Amino acid sequence: MPLSLTASTVVGLSACQPESGGADREPSRSAKSKEPFAGLTGGEIADRALEATTGASSLRVAGDVPDGPDGATIHMDMALNKRNECAGTMSMDGGKADLIKTGDTVYLRYDEGFLRAQSKGEPAADVQAAVDMLAGKWTKTSATGADAADIASFCDLDAMLGGAEDVHSDAVRGKTTTVDGTPAIVLREKEGKDRYTVYVATEGEPYLLRVDSTSDADPGTLTFSDYDEPVPAQKPDGEILDLDELGN
Repeated sequence: MPLSLTASTVVGLSACQPESGGADREPSRSAKSKEPFAGLTGGEIADRALEATTGASSLRVAGDVPDGPDGATIHMDMALNKRNECAGTMSMDGGKADLIKTGDTVYLRYDEGFLRAQSKGEPAADVQAAVDMLAGKWTKTSATGADAADIASFCDLDAMLGGAEDVHSDAVRGKTTTVDGTPAIVLREKEGKDRYTVYVATEGEPYLLRVDSTSDADPGTLTFSDYDEPVPAQKPDGEILDLDELGN
């Protein structure tokens, strides 16, 4: 499940020319002093966003990510940190799953809708058996097991942001705006037919706030928030079904 839209197309943007404005006159010194990232190109702003974003100990990411080659997507809303812990939700076709990873254990709780969405094409009897056994119940499995590899990838912050340093493309700085109330500057990038609009915070750390993509591989929007906030990754209370024991 590729989560690299944030890294491969946004944070690793490199130097480019500033976006041209309508006026030819040089801005006044007072105007320059109020301008966010005054004197920096889009690429230089992106470099600062790269350093700040990859340097954060934790963050929250929300948006749609591909789920296999059939065009299906999963909407995720996940807080994760550099200890590979996470807590959040995944949604698909109206169904929802809660996900927590702490230590070497992945905890999952599926509702019926999510189980049926993930089981499309399987025999009806098998789907119903999975619903009867799992729906609404917390389960656990080893994060190092083969069956948990894809799920555990949602919790790997370094992997999600990895590869950013290897990308070399051009970004053009645009106007200022806000993202969920946070002041931001817009950066625009194009790569072949793909277009990316990137929003970087202009107050405090220059964190990445949002990415809009028209890429065929990673279309959609991802938003980023809650930088350096604690991740509520704790073992769920109550009865937990051990999937590894069932498998054995």
